[in-house]
Amino acid sequence: MQKVLVVEDEEVLRMLIVDTLEDLEGVEIHTAENGVEALAKLSTETYSLVLLDYMMPVLTGIEVLGRLDEATKSATPILMLTAKAQEMDRNRAILAGARYFMPKPFSPMELLQIVEGILSDEGKD
Repeated sequence: MQKVLVVEDEEVLRMLIVDTLEDLEGVEIHTAENGVEALAKLSTETYSLVLLDYMMPVLTGIEVLGRLDEATKSATPILMLTAKAQEMDRNRAILAGARYFMPKPFSPMELLQIVEGILSDEGKD
């Protein structure tokens, strides 16, 4: 069973993402509504993928990445979700440790396809 952590502060968007990903077979979805909660979950669980919002109160996605140890970042693929879609934002996320980047808004079908691809590719290692 693969585990996916969805870190999103906007409840409606978090619910939409969870509803979308529930269509995936063999995937257990966990959620966190802020960076602090995400770090707590990442310290006790191993995830196949983390969907991490860039802009959140308390800790931004970039700050969450900055607090993760290198072993966790290299072992856990992270898909940064953000309305900040400029090249410098993408580069900043990648340099901080995100492996993938997806600008908002996105369609649920697009998200599902990307997550399926990541889980399939990452599961081959």
